[in-house]
Amino acid sequence: MVMAGCSQQSALSERGGEVQAINLNYMDSTTRPQDDFFQFVNGGWLEKTEIPGDQGRWGSFNELREFNNEAVLRVLEKASDSEEFQEGSDQRKAADFYQIGMDSTLAENRGIEPLRPWFEEIEKINSAEYLQAYMAKQQKRGGGAFFGLGVNTDLKDSERMALYVSQSGLGLPDRDYYVEDNEKFNDLRQKYQKHVASALKLAKVDDAEGAAQRIMDLETRLAKASKTRIEMRDPEGRYNKFTLSEMNELTPSFDWKKYLDELNADTDEVIVSTPKFMEEVEKIMQEVPASTWQEYLKWNLVNSAAPYLSYEFVRNNFDFYGKELQGTDEMRPRWKRVLATTERAAGEAIGKLYTEEYFPQEAKEKAQEMVDNIMLAMGDRIRNLDWMTDETKEKALEKLGTFSVKIGFPDEWKSYADLEVDGNPETASYFDNVMRSSEFRFNENISKLGKPIDKNEWFMTPQTVNAYYNPTWNEIVFPAGILQPPFYDYRADAAVNYGGIGGVIGHEISHGFDDQGSRYDAQGNLRNWWQDEDLENFQERTGQLVAQYDSYEPLDGVNVKGSLTLGENIGDLGGVLVAFDGLKRHLEEHGRPESIDGFTPEQRFFISWATIWRTKSREEALRTQIQTDPHSPAMYRGNGPLVNIDAFYEAFNVQEGDGMYKAPEDRVRIW
Repeated sequence: MVMAGCSQQSALSERGGEVQAINLNYMDSTTRPQDDFFQFVNGGWLEKTEIPGDQGRWGSFNELREFNNEAVLRVLEKASDSEEFQEGSDQRKAADFYQIGMDSTLAENRGIEPLRPWFEEIEKINSAEYLQAYMAKQQKRGGGAFFGLGVNTDLKDSERMALYVSQSGLGLPDRDYYVEDNEKFNDLRQKYQKHVASALKLAKVDDAEGAAQRIMDLETRLAKASKTRIEMRDPEGRYNKFTLSEMNELTPSFDWKKYLDELNADTDEVIVSTPKFMEEVEKIMQEVPASTWQEYLKWNLVNSAAPYLSYEFVRNNFDFYGKELQGTDEMRPRWKRVLATTERAAGEAIGKLYTEEYFPQEAKEKAQEMVDNIMLAMGDRIRNLDWMTDETKEKALEKLGTFSVKIGFPDEWKSYADLEVDGNPETASYFDNVMRSSEFRFNENISKLGKPIDKNEWFMTPQTVNAYYNPTWNEIVFPAGILQPPFYDYRADAAVNYGGIGGVIGHEISHGFDDQGSRYDAQGNLRNWWQDEDLENFQERTGQLVAQYDSYEPLDGVNVKGSLTLGENIGDLGGVLVAFDGLKRHLEEHGRPESIDGFTPEQRFFISWATIWRTKSREEALRTQIQTDPHSPAMYRGNGPLVNIDAFYEAFNVQEGDGMYKAPEDRVRIW
């Protein structure tokens, strides 16, 4: 089988016993690095690469995900064929889940039958009491209607778990899609309403066009009551604690004690992200007829179920969410779609097999050494800050000293003993298995209430191509999935690894000190530990970074949202700085190598950083990203931090008048 993700592997050719980790053919020799570094590093790749028809954008992350998809498929098929994994084992459940999902004939034969029991319950809803009972059931099976609910660490008491209620219930990606008055959003709203109507017709719902209009009206009310994505970045603004009696006052149509009892949620308080949103939910329950609730709930069900039903539902779903919002021409192959759903259902069962095959111990040990060096570098940078007082530095260093690090995979694997998977084609349906897996995850989540926090838990599977910082646990986590080329190769030269995965490591460390992470103390509590003057200095500097990214205009008339992307941009700037310092530590300890392919270690570091962000995007996907994603578009992640970093100017002799030049007094300096 030809692996779709093999292109990043081709950049690693053996040459005289060394690994060539930078592919010179991907570069653009006609562009000076001093003028546009992203283009210099990636121009050859950008010119030759076509975005696959089933993708809205394509780049290093996508290439590695494709490689990992192939790897995960191999271990899953191996488990399916192996006698080692008996009926009822976690790995057998994952294999059965995948096989039922891949049975397209079964999906066609089932048609909309899996939805009928749900529709029958929805059609009985004629009062707030019946609505509440249904919402408890649908919350267990994936939720999404009206509001969301889940358990997470209490932001102000990191040793306990709390129940959170959040705004939800929209079919479009963001509130602004409903409220912004411009040609693009007006067009998308019309197309969305037509999409809702066509989906309801497939589900045999009466008066589909009229229902779509009423659903649009209801969702618009929810959208107008929702906070913006920028507002939702404020953890203090999201932290609104209510007792159950106060919740009953906020939404008197709801009996919260009874509702939470149905969910086995043993608590006498909840934290509400958007109280005004819940007030609007109450108004909808008071003012909107039950028949419209039913239509909205049917749409919510159909929309969430569409990927797991017959082809006509899958295609209809893709025509809007794929073509219109991402600009893709083709659906991803069924095996990739089913594999992604299988990983959500039993990710660690698959991850155990994946890491055994693809993540050697040596890779973990060398990654740990990089983390140690970069953590030390962050400590040095904090000590040397000229804008922070000693009192705040002491608190920052205390926080850095309590960071925990997870690399590769969990020490203890999750059990899927309570996950029910029907692997019998005579009785199973893909949709029903998905619903059971959703209920398994919900029950697992809700059971954490009132129990000690298990800080061995991972919130990404080992095969995930990503990493994260968890502020309430004050931890950084790097799954095995991202510890692969082009981000990391334990055989490659240190400069490339520090510029690649080192930048990612530094990015996650810096999240502990970005505009949100910096609001949590060393114990993971949302608490101010800053001196007033230091906080003012910090906010002034981060404001400069907001202005820098606000000025980027990837599409005509569409600028990057510097306030939305601020946390990630701080992470990138700090990440490159501490990773570069970590490289210097490494070179001091292990010696400085000769140039490779004419590039010094410093130059290779920055080339590697820009390499991991090589990406091409369709206009629709880029527009959706700018509107909804807290990460800046890739070209600005490649170039944006570098214009503020003196070491980059020195490495490539950037001078006044060059495209990448920014006067020293204008360079943003935070960490």
